[in-house]
Formats: sequence, C-alpha cells, structure tokens
Amino acid sequence: MTLTQKRLLILLVIAAAAFVLGRLAVRAVINLLIGGTLFGGNFL
Repeated sequence: MTLTQKRLLILLVIAAAAFVLGRLAVRAVINLLIGGTLFGGNFL
C-alpha cells in the first residue's frame, strides 16, 4: 500500500465518522428545540 492510498483510506474513515457525528449533533439540537429525548424513549 502506498502512502497516497493510506492517506486516502484515513481520510475516508475520518469523513465517515464526521458524517455520523454531524448527523447525531443535528438530531440532538432539533430534539432540544422540540423538547424530546434524543434516543426516543423515556429515561425515567
């Protein structure tokens, strides 16, 4: 595996993680605004 391939693979992994975390952050903000719970159930 060349250095360029390694860089591309690392970049793809970071991009996938950022996408997932970004979606979760957006859901958290919207849930706070509408007063729901983040994971759909009651904690109490």
